[in-house]
Amino acid sequence: MGAEVKIWNPTEVAEQARKDYASPILPSHLTIDPSLSLPQMKPLVLNLCKDMFKAWSNLDDSCFDVEKISGGITNLLLKVSVKQDNGVGDIITIRLYGPNTEYIIDRQRELQAIKYVTAAGFGATWLGIFGNGMVQSFINAHTLSPSDLREPKLAAKIAKQLRNFHLVEIPASKEPQLWNDIWKFFEKASVLEFDDSKMKKTYETISFKEIHDEIVELKGLCDKLKSPVIFAHNDLLSGNIMINYEEDKLYFIDYEYASYNFRGYDVGNHFAEYAGFECDYNLYYPNMNEQYHFFRHYLQPDRPDEVSEKDLDTLYAEANAFSLASHVLWALWGLIQAKMSPIDFDYLGYFFLRYNEYKRIKEKNFSLVRSYLSRMQE
Repeated sequence: MGAEVKIWNPTEVAEQARKDYASPILPSHLTIDPSLSLPQMKPLVLNLCKDMFKAWSNLDDSCFDVEKISGGITNLLLKVSVKQDNGVGDIITIRLYGPNTEYIIDRQRELQAIKYVTAAGFGATWLGIFGNGMVQSFINAHTLSPSDLREPKLAAKIAKQLRNFHLVEIPASKEPQLWNDIWKFFEKASVLEFDDSKMKKTYETISFKEIHDEIVELKGLCDKLKSPVIFAHNDLLSGNIMINYEEDKLYFIDYEYASYNFRGYDVGNHFAEYAGFECDYNLYYPNMNEQYHFFRHYLQPDRPDEVSEKDLDTLYAEANAFSLASHVLWALWGLIQAKMSPIDFDYLGYFFLRYNEYKRIKEKNFSLVRSYLSRMQE
């Protein structure tokens, strides 16, 4: 069905991690079906914990408590609390990858980033990998909702944290991955075959020639902005941001799509996520004042009021140009997921929400960027 799919092999990944990081990465071949109910899943989770962590191998099953943290549209998170005879308690997080996600997610790229990103204090510590997921330390924090992103104090914290995230150095290719990823998704999305007659009929209404031409035109415009290349999260939706209010500490989690990329894309993609999965952009895409508030705290967190108008205009043009790329990329992602994912979510409908929004705001955003580029040439 098009491009070749890499097979996820936890042992090979762990061995490569040892070479790259000289770290005791714990591999296991065990797998857990994320579609199971929690009672069905629990014995498998206990076997996994005992297999990966030798200190727990002889503990009675009653020492383990397993609960679901969240079930998104890609992964399932489990919280495992462990009590030992000496009274010591441990808590870990098990992240189960959604079925077939290796078709769209480069797990090698993700794991290459985790060591350095977590060392910089942005998320949970990576503890090990298994047949269809990874184990991390537990973060005692509250996951944000889309409406939280609009709150000015939180927006300022996120902006400052994003600036710090963009300063992380990863020993990987510094080539921005945006257009590579978009074309990869395009190639896979354009050759899908649906068994469901209704989905097939809807899929056949999509013009991939139109999408191809839109990508070419959009890339041409974005290239003119020369947005700085930084290490980007690339998926900074509310569910990937956590905060501990007591410690006043913000975390960015889940680096499945992290790579070197354009600054404007990471910011513009974050703004597009203000609308959540419902995608009501009329109500929930940040206006210019809200964007400028974010930019000030991103560009100069210690002196936000001293940011120049030129720098604000530059980032405004970047973010709104690359937000269009965000719509195209996640629209194509939705098509692939509609075919590959068993999760109960209207991925096909999500394609139309994102792509229709791209078409709705295209001329406005193109005009904004062209006006900016014209002013810069004067």
